[in-house]
Amino acid sequence: MAGHPIAHIEFASNDPQATSKFFADLFGWQLQHAPEYDYTMFRAESGPGGGFVKADGTQNEAGDALVYVGTDDIEATLRQVEALGGTVIVPKMEIPNTGWFAIFTEPSGARVAIYSEMHTH
Repeated sequence: MAGHPIAHIEFASNDPQATSKFFADLFGWQLQHAPEYDYTMFRAESGPGGGFVKADGTQNEAGDALVYVGTDDIEATLRQVEALGGTVIVPKMEIPNTGWFAIFTEPSGARVAIYSEMHTH
């Protein structure tokens, strides 16, 4: 993913179903629910899509937005994160039949995720 595009945006909510409906009604986003993960994804007409996750009070709080940035090499990107003073908080993990992701904080504390599609490896 040359250029490291924004690949996905995840909104944390105490009620992800209500939040997803709000945004779908407001912006006309198309929704798709993945019952095996209890995760609702959205697709915007242009730009990246994303999803709605249940706020858990540990990894995320209601109102948080987590931006996923595309990368071709998660391990190399995580090494660079650490070399630049960031901290890996979720190591590379597989999203079954989809791809891989990891989450880090940059030195001042902002959380960012990186993502690599399965078909690129």
